[in-house]
Amino acid sequence: MTSHLWPSGGRHLWPSGETSAVQSHTRGHLVYAASGVLAAHTERGTSVVPANRVAWTPAGLTHYHRAHGDTDMRIAFLAPSLARLMPDHPAVFLASGLAREVLLALTGPRDDDAAPSHSLSARSRLLRVLVDELRETHEQPLHLPEPRDDRLRAIARLLSEKPAANASLAELGKTVGASTRTLSRLFRDELGVTFYEWRTQLRVYHALVLLADGHDTTRTAHACGWANPSSFIAAFTTIIGTTPGRYRMRTGRL
Repeated sequence: MTSHLWPSGGRHLWPSGETSAVQSHTRGHLVYAASGVLAAHTERGTSVVPANRVAWTPAGLTHYHRAHGDTDMRIAFLAPSLARLMPDHPAVFLASGLAREVLLALTGPRDDDAAPSHSLSARSRLLRVLVDELRETHEQPLHLPEPRDDRLRAIARLLSEKPAANASLAELGKTVGASTRTLSRLFRDELGVTFYEWRTQLRVYHALVLLADGHDTTRTAHACGWANPSSFIAAFTTIIGTTPGRYRMRTGRL
């Protein structure tokens, strides 16, 4: 990993599969993958950061990052006055064109190791613009919350290991010792989504990883549990906002 850190933020160039140390920061921070796919893991869950999203991690939260595909990670720390405007939990936001350009300006040009030359007042203004821009977008369904209930944790582990598994909630319930009604209630109460919504998000996360590693749409669809590429494309586009094919083309460049 190659790292460059400046007062306005930082840049880490990760080879595919690289994982950071477990750490926490006194300031909340935003991370953006200018290329590749980044996963931000905390005790509250996993935020998936493809090239058109920005992830927020509050101050003091223990976390680590993992790169999928060669990843150009950008990081910007927020002062407490700006961090208070952000959620008190990990979140993922759409990276608008303006948000992306501000992040790149704060963290250095793509092909140059020179430090950004902004003054302190200019950095403060840019960060405020960035926070305002993110607050205008809705949180994106790319944060997979970590279940607390042992039965949900067992299901999450099973499906993370085999995202293509098509077991019904009733079948999974027999494995973990809980009824369909109980599991449905737990998904709704703990995670705020239905089982099928959660599984779709999990599968899209795995699809992002496979696409970043160079797999094509058809292979990715089958590996993540979709019966055919068209249904995968529809689900992926609904959550990510672009087709898998177009996404693959964008992950390698700005």
